Amino acid sequence: MSNDRRRNLQTPARTTSEQQSRPTVELHDIAEIVELDERHRSAMGPSDHVADVITAFSGSMLHVGIHVVWFGVWIGLNVGFVKPFDPFPFSLLTMIVLLEAIFLASFVLISQNKQAIQVDKRAKIDLQVNLIAERENTKLIEMLSAVQKHLGIADAGDEEVAVLKATTEVSKLADAIDVAANVNRKKGARTPGKAAHPRK
Repeated sequence: MSNDRRRNLQTPARTTSEQQSRPTVELHDIAEIVELDERHRSAMGPSDHVADVITAFSGSMLHVGIHVVWFGVWIGLNVGFVKPFDPFPFSLLTMIVLLEAIFLASFVLISQNKQAIQVDKRAKIDLQVNLIAERENTKLIEMLSAVQKHLGIADAGDEEVAVLKATTEVSKLADAIDVAANVNRKKGARTPGKAAHPRK
């Protein structure tokens, strides 16, 4: 049997093994994500569910179509041959639409507030996972350095490796981001003045 045929016979077995192991991990991750969503839905009250349903409906083409038909029929009846019950400029229709807009805005804000809480929770989870991954990477670097020292491999004295071994402090990173943002904000505030009064 040739080497090519042996390679072709061995490859499917290895690929099948990989395909059997990957779905297990992926299904576990998907199950955790679904569980988080279910916990979020179970914590919602009846008013929150009503707000979500109304928000979803108001953002659909069916909602647009209903309003197009409604406005068309209303305006047609009041400018046609029938005695108008809401003559131009359609004050009654305007009041109804304004009231509807107020209630829709309230429902949308309620739904957005719930979504903002969920997004904030997921952001905290992402931060925690990233911190755990950072600690794991730091531990791996320390283990590799210990293996290097045990094998008697000369240390190249890489300063970046020494920095990566240090523990990352989130508070200092947040302070650095705030400082950088303030510097950029001050630069942006000074730019219009320089453009309006160029130096001669």
